[in-house]
Amino acid sequence: MVKLTCLAIGCLAFALCGMVAHAQEISPGMNSQKFQLVVHGGAGTIERSKMTPENEQEYRAGIENALRAGCKILQGGGSSLAAVEASVRVLEDDPHFNAGKGSVFTSTGTNEMDAAIMDGKTLAAGAVAGIEHVRNPIILARAIMEKSKHVMMIGAGAEEFAKRNGIELTDAKYFFTQDRWDALQKMKAAEKAGVDGGKKFIISDAEQHGTVGAVARDAQENLAAATSTGGTTNKLPGRVGDSPVIGAGTYADNATCAVSCTGDGEFFIRAAVAHQVSALMELRGMSLSEAAKRALAQAQKLGGTGGLIAVDKNGNVALLFNTSGMYRGFVGEDGKFVIEIYK
Repeated sequence: MVKLTCLAIGCLAFALCGMVAHAQEISPGMNSQKFQLVVHGGAGTIERSKMTPENEQEYRAGIENALRAGCKILQGGGSSLAAVEASVRVLEDDPHFNAGKGSVFTSTGTNEMDAAIMDGKTLAAGAVAGIEHVRNPIILARAIMEKSKHVMMIGAGAEEFAKRNGIELTDAKYFFTQDRWDALQKMKAAEKAGVDGGKKFIISDAEQHGTVGAVARDAQENLAAATSTGGTTNKLPGRVGDSPVIGAGTYADNATCAVSCTGDGEFFIRAAVAHQVSALMELRGMSLSEAAKRALAQAQKLGGTGGLIAVDKNGNVALLFNTSGMYRGFVGEDGKFVIEIYK
């Protein structure tokens, strides 16, 4: 693990790790950080040459807003659980990211959203899948964790639970964004071309899928993780990815680490990526960085691309991805924000 003080955070570099995974690692070292907060807005084919300065600034602002929301809670002595929920909620409200307001469309032109949250102190977790009318799925996930005897709820039953608990629902038209609709049409054209003309229509990972997430360690050294997504463009109705699956896309345990993943959900489920990071630390004695690289490599071996963010019980932080970019950022107690997009 690279040892860095707060003064060196601005000089972080990315190194090629493993196969094509890129890693950013931060250790609390000798500085005075009392908490850690990391957020991501999805990993995929994110190329600087195809990003306008205006769009890049909007994405960076979205990550900054998420960091600001979580940081405010942690600086006030609040819990890591509250911080990750607040950060993810901000990203769900931002149409630039594939969660909440910016969710992608299914093959039938609907929006189906998934989310999960986990408390590392108690191993309590809440998750929701296939919901269409809840403005902020992460709020519902936490309510399921704290106000029901269940871990995961889906579809109409989950939305009825939301109503009973005063969680905001909204009309489906709230989730419509032109960019996401256009991506669906491109995907459908690709399918048609593949069948009729044998030609493939290439769309970017960013258009196809994405996820948002946050991990945190508070001043009481409690860990938490939260993840939310609209899934993948043109997915079959009823498809559920890794984000709401505890141990696949989301996991937190005070004994080891907190993890939030983004990428090809089917492969992250099969490799149990989020829990694998924790297990490798607990059972193999690996560092956070080593465990994260190994877990991500397992998903890649199966054919999955993506990334993850993680923080361990000692405050070490890792941000890894095996794609060309990942929207990501972190903050320390000094209030310094580090926001990156590309390798």
